[in-house]
Amino acid sequence: MNTPHEVLHPKSWKAARGYANGMAAKGSLIFCGGMVGWNAQQEFETDDFAEQAAQALKNIAAVLAEAGAHPRHIVRLTWFVTSKSEYLASLKELGRHYRDIIGQHYPAMSLVQVVALVEDRAKVEIEATAVLPE
Repeated sequence: MNTPHEVLHPKSWKAARGYANGMAAKGSLIFCGGMVGWNAQQEFETDDFAEQAAQALKNIAAVLAEAGAHPRHIVRLTWFVTSKSEYLASLKELGRHYRDIIGQHYPAMSLVQVVALVEDRAKVEIEATAVLPE
């Protein structure tokens, strides 16, 4: 399978782990608004950080599917978390969920700790940008 994008990584830089420093792609842009860890009925089923993140990633995959895209088409993810320490404590489980839902695909990513999210029970909100190849 040809990748729909090119990973941008200067040769003299240390290898990025779990993300890309940059991505280049051509095609139709798909923008996913911030997805939180609730189900299709906008109900939270858990207060566990990793489980909420997994649901948010599933929600992103569902929105991408509406455009005929897949997680491999994601070129950027922006994570907003209410607790950096909770994120770091969940990395192993989070990594497992990420690979199950997104696969071995690591786009450009940013993570920002915020004071709160609009949904009171939300611990994580993730935005995605994808490019569906021409």
